[in-house]
Formats: sequence, C-alpha cells, structure tokens
Amino acid sequence: MLQARSADNLILIDKPAAWSSFDVVKKIRYLTGIKKVGHAGTLDPFATGLLILGTGKKTKQLAQISHAAKEYRAVLVLGRSTTTYDVTGEVTDEQINVEVTDEQIDTVLRSFRGEIEQIPPMFSAKKVNGKRLYKLARQGKEIERKPQTITIFDLKIIQRQGAQIEFLVRCSKGTYIRALAHDIGKKLGCGAYLNELERTAIDDFYISDALSMDAFEKFWKRLN
Repeated sequence: MLQARSADNLILIDKPAAWSSFDVVKKIRYLTGIKKVGHAGTLDPFATGLLILGTGKKTKQLAQISHAAKEYRAVLVLGRSTTTYDVTGEVTDEQINVEVTDEQIDTVLRSFRGEIEQIPPMFSAKKVNGKRLYKLARQGKEIERKPQTITIFDLKIIQRQGAQIEFLVRCSKGTYIRALAHDIGKKLGCGAYLNELERTAIDDFYISDALSMDAFEKFWKRLN
C-alpha cells in the first residue's frame, strides 16, 4: 500500500461496472495529477474487479503483469446467445426450456481445461489487418478470425441456480471469458451468454487488496 504521495506507483483498483478501463486511467490522472498512467489487462465496461494501474516509472512493470495468469468469477446464463456473447448484446437465439444436468456441465467444463484454441469474438478490441474488431462488428460486418492458443488452468462451478451458472476460471493472457461462456453454451447445445464478470486476481495481486474509486480518492487526499 502507498505510504506517501509519489509519481511512481502500482495502484490496485476495484473497477466499477459501466466504467471502461481507460475511464479509470483518466480518473487516476485527474486525482493524482500524474500524467504518465497506464493499466495492465483491459476489462470490458460491464465487468468489474481488479484493475492494476501504474504511474510514472512503475508503468514499466505493466507489460509483465499483463502477461501473468488471471482469475475471474463469472456468471453465464444458459439458453440464450447474444451478438456480443454477453449481457450487453442483442439476442440471436433463445431456448425456452433448457434441460442440462450438472453432470453434463461438469463434463463440458473439463473439456475446456488445459491448452485450447479460442476464436476471438467480433466484439473485442483485437486488431485484424489494422482494424479493431468491435468497430467492424458495429458496422454489421463479420470477418474470419484465426484461433489463438490459450490455457485454462482451472475451471469449476461455484454454484448453479437454474439456468444461471456461477463459475471460477483461472486462465492465461489473451483469454476472452465472453467467448468461453459462448463456447460452453454451444458445446452444451443450448447456447449461453455471460451475465456477470469480476476479475479476482492477476498473478499474486488480489481483489481483496484493491480500493474502490471513492476509497482511493479519499486515501490519496490523506497522504502527505
């Protein structure tokens, strides 16, 4: 934890929903007066959880942190697919009665553990031929994306309530949890979309050590 005002910091923030990762960067710049601010690992605006920011010389550590394993708590909803693979998208397919057992879900989750190939979603910031995929998606365009190799170190159910499945996933850099939820639904044969997403850890940094934006503002003002 910071002990005094400094231009060189690693700051752990619990990102609120509806904020983009860059929104947090801008706010930290404003609060601290430090111009050089970056973050490790982008979170979608609807997602919450651990966002690590670096200021000044500490920004040099962000690339290494970004490459570390990440852990998420997520909730997917069975029986419905969306354009974005998450709750923010338009529904593309829906099943009224979903009959999937816990055993079937466990079997499918096991099949995703280890090194797998994942196709990046169209609604993502990934660049293909110099263009952001989400910009093309907003124009109603879909292009071929090459699968990329990722690793799912752990994937397990926390709890299930009907069509909603809360799960924990620990994965490598470059993993799209929205795409994982979509692929799980596809493999179960009923479709699924991501309803909630919280990043709980990056390497040895944990959400329990992060501050809300309001808490950080108060904390920074108290420093000498």
